[in-house]
Amino acid sequence: MTYYVYILRCSDGTFYTGYARDVARRLQEHNRGRAAKYTSGRRPVELVYYESCEDKSLAAKREYEIKQWSRARKQALIEGVTAISRPPSTCDR
Repeated sequence: MTYYVYILRCSDGTFYTGYARDVARRLQEHNRGRAAKYTSGRRPVELVYYESCEDKSLAAKREYEIKQWSRARKQALIEGVTAISRPPSTCDR
């Protein structure tokens, strides 16, 4: 089953990374304040990036990987910096 890793931009400019099977539904939950404590006080949030993973385990690993990155590296991913500047994701393997 396909899962998606996503990055949201919160109203205060911070990023939130998560994973879900249905990104559109999860985005609605975040904007209703019913998804994550972090985003509930930083609404509205907007989807700025997502990628697919083959299964839940890979999505969780990729989420953790991205959460360890600096803000600048997340911004580069969002802006579509070429694969030369970033290693392949756990979802690419």
